[in-house]
Amino acid sequence: MRLWVFGLSVFNALLVLVPGAAAQSAEAQSLGVADAGPMAAAVSVGLAAIGAGIAVGIAGAAAIGAIAEKPELFGRTLIFVGLAEGIVIYGLIVSFIILGAQ
Repeated sequence: MRLWVFGLSVFNALLVLVPGAAAQSAEAQSLGVADAGPMAAAVSVGLAAIGAGIAVGIAGAAAIGAIAEKPELFGRTLIFVGLAEGIVIYGLIVSFIILGAQ
């Protein structure tokens, strides 16, 4: 878990530092923050999809275990798995907001 958090921190640091290093050229100086919108939208959907995949994996495994013991819990466990899948929809909505603000 610590390695995953460290990798995410390094990725975020690169996103912050690389545009600053590219701003040294004359062409890159004319680029503004608005040009980072598609990248921000892609990152929001990508990270939401990764988070939802992890959540669905954990909730799905727990749901299968619960259904194996008590089959009448199927409806309740389906709700929890559906809530985990909703995380991607939130990331998609955020990306539409980012792209619409340009």
